[in-house]
Amino acid sequence: MSELFIIRTAIGREAQVMDFLASNSKKMGGVFSLIHPHGVSGYIFVEADGDTSVKHVAHRVPYVRGILRKPVPYSEVEHWIEFKPESINIHVGDIVSVVAGPFKGERAKVTRLNLQKSEVILELLEAAVPIPITINVDSVRVIGKKEQEDDEKE
Repeated sequence: MSELFIIRTAIGREAQVMDFLASNSKKMGGVFSLIHPHGVSGYIFVEADGDTSVKHVAHRVPYVRGILRKPVPYSEVEHWIEFKPESINIHVGDIVSVVAGPFKGERAKVTRLNLQKSEVILELLEAAVPIPITINVDSVRVIGKKEQEDDEKE
């Protein structure tokens, strides 16, 4: 049966450590998955058959700061692992105002949504050439709904 272990890493080096661990786990085995959840700095979750497998895979890997001694129950980390889409009140075709970033104050039309990454793809309304811009959902505010525009046309 597999258990969940946590490896401490240098902050900002999680991707490099993941690469090393993935390479080592292919050679040695015993590790089933590696996870670095978005928003969790300095930690990597490892699903393995035991702590000895984790120690062998992490041995002499640069930027590894340590391994938590006891396996962690899944219930303690599931809120970082499971994807739960937020209820976002933005739809394709809505008119939004950009409230943060380099395009702050611009009005744009939503062309696509990526709920897993919490991003919206926009086209600026005042731009001469429509160029798609990808920004975070938190950086826009809806000023005109698609349904309202459809009602006005009728």
